[in-house]
Amino acid sequence: MDDSRSLLLTEENWVEPRKGEVMDFYFFGYGHEYEKCLKDFYHLCGKTPLLPRFVFGNWWSRYHKYTEEEYKELILRFESEKIPFSVAVVDMDWHLVDVDPKYGSGWTGYTWNKDFFPDPKAFMAWLHDHHLKITLNVHPADGVRAFEEPYLAMAKELGADWEKEETINFDVTSQEFLNAYFKYLHHPNEEDGVDFWWLDWQQGKNTAIEGLDPLWMLNHYHYLDSRRNGNRALTFSRYAGLGSHRYPVGFSGDTVISWESLDFQPYFTANASNAGYGWWSHDIGGHMFGYRDDELSARWVQYGVFSPLLRLHSTANLFSGKEPWKYNKIAESIMKKYLKLRHELIPYLYTMNRYASRDGQPLVRPMYYLEPEQKEAYEVPNEYYFGTELIACPITKPVDKKAAAASFTAWLPKGIWYDIFNGRVYEGGRRLSLYRGVEDIPVFARAGAIVPMADLDEYTNSTTNPEKLKIAIYAGADGEFHLYEDDGNCPEDLDENWADTEMTFRWDEKAVFTIGAAKGNTLVIPQERSYTLEITGVTESPVTVLANGRQAGADVSYDERKHTLTVRIPKMAVTEEVIVSFEDGVELAENDVVTETFAYLEKTQLEYNLKEEIYFIVRDAKNALHAVSALQALGLDEMVFGALCEILTAK
Repeated sequence: MDDSRSLLLTEENWVEPRKGEVMDFYFFGYGHEYEKCLKDFYHLCGKTPLLPRFVFGNWWSRYHKYTEEEYKELILRFESEKIPFSVAVVDMDWHLVDVDPKYGSGWTGYTWNKDFFPDPKAFMAWLHDHHLKITLNVHPADGVRAFEEPYLAMAKELGADWEKEETINFDVTSQEFLNAYFKYLHHPNEEDGVDFWWLDWQQGKNTAIEGLDPLWMLNHYHYLDSRRNGNRALTFSRYAGLGSHRYPVGFSGDTVISWESLDFQPYFTANASNAGYGWWSHDIGGHMFGYRDDELSARWVQYGVFSPLLRLHSTANLFSGKEPWKYNKIAESIMKKYLKLRHELIPYLYTMNRYASRDGQPLVRPMYYLEPEQKEAYEVPNEYYFGTELIACPITKPVDKKAAAASFTAWLPKGIWYDIFNGRVYEGGRRLSLYRGVEDIPVFARAGAIVPMADLDEYTNSTTNPEKLKIAIYAGADGEFHLYEDDGNCPEDLDENWADTEMTFRWDEKAVFTIGAAKGNTLVIPQERSYTLEITGVTESPVTVLANGRQAGADVSYDERKHTLTVRIPKMAVTEEVIVSFEDGVELAENDVVTETFAYLEKTQLEYNLKEEIYFIVRDAKNALHAVSALQALGLDEMVFGALCEILTAK
């Protein structure tokens, strides 16, 4: 790492160039100990800060000339469709853009367009009432021109000739300008309701101070300024080089709408962790150009759920909005399902937020981080760990019509793994070709994994710590998970701010899942909670539920298709320990390859007689090897044969 030309931070909270020609290099020599290297990088360059809780929900964003009425109608439509969002982005048309040519372009602006938003403060209060945080897009490069409402006061403070309408040039090398920039342009809007800013800098790296990148300067001082009122700091801006992880979150730039763009994002995001940069916000669905492809849009949302931050976005084109109801019914239902799932995952994601800050462990990690000596881990660039419990394999190419599926080449580490969407169990320690229809992507949980989620049986935009928890548990091995919760916005990451709910799964003769009594700052979580446990990979078996040693009532059901036992436990105090045990023992369920084959063949676009022939081969075969051999002799389409082999040989 070459740090020779970076500026120095002074005791006066300003920057200055280094004196003299010096070389300042850091060499990180850790062999394959990638995570150790990354932790030392954070120790040297600063840790990744905690993000506010609300950022982990869905963001709505569109470059579009919204009026207040239109934006409200959109939010109400989302509510009627029960699609949760936590952040409302208003792109640059919140401010005046059609300005007198003598002032230049309308790209930079700080004056609300009152034709579109007659009462900005009331509009933002309305969004807050609907549990949405607000960010406004700004392009600050053109400075402050005389038509702006804040111009006169700012010009007088900075000594600009306001009578001659002298432009206040953008100058991040001036402390006086920067102080006025926040005082007149940003703080009043924040007092009216803006929660954070989208800094859309696109004008290069040159300033009056050699080596001073204006983008870095903006990120640094916006981040510091955003915490002045006791809030958790947050910026939304572009990457400005090594060390940018200290100013989350990152905007990855305008994306072309294409399968190639989608295919690049998982690889890009996972490998950005190598530079210590974990919190990316991509244009989910793509921003510009391209063409309409409902399947592509659905796949992009599926990936977005398993990306650091999910922000739907599109350009100012009449036809490019990302509202789910604008797509065909299949894509619409998929997008709704996955957007709801993202909101449900907030408790899991927020715990990973703490791990990223406290332990230097990014949410998204390449496969080789945990298996550095396995060559296969380097050969699956689009596969990655998503937190401590999951592996994601986003599908980034179109479905094959005959096979009714698209493929993904994966590698699973040793152990037992479950596809969280269909419940299929896999034996790891090998490469696999995975096949999925448009409805889902492969996401795996290891045996023993515990994934706590919000139970959204009722619609809400709220991201507060939920009263109802849904906990996904995967059978076959011991597991442990600490659910960390705080108030979601406290400025400092102090141990005393956190509530810790420990969850353990002991896989033995009786199998026991325990939700420990919440410890720490329990004032930040609901005092009572209900729990829905979804235990995947087991046969149907009776369970006993105890709360602080007393038998508790529970509703138990079983999904034979997914081999999932659901235990619904009514509200009880979070200070009580809950124990769910299989007193008569429990067995691991086996994949029902015959039923799965039938379900798959129903979707394929094959001759009916061939479908029957395939089905009877699988149904009557002595074992998987015999079935594969017989199917091979049929000379099936490669994708169809591959999908059948996956079902037959998963475990």
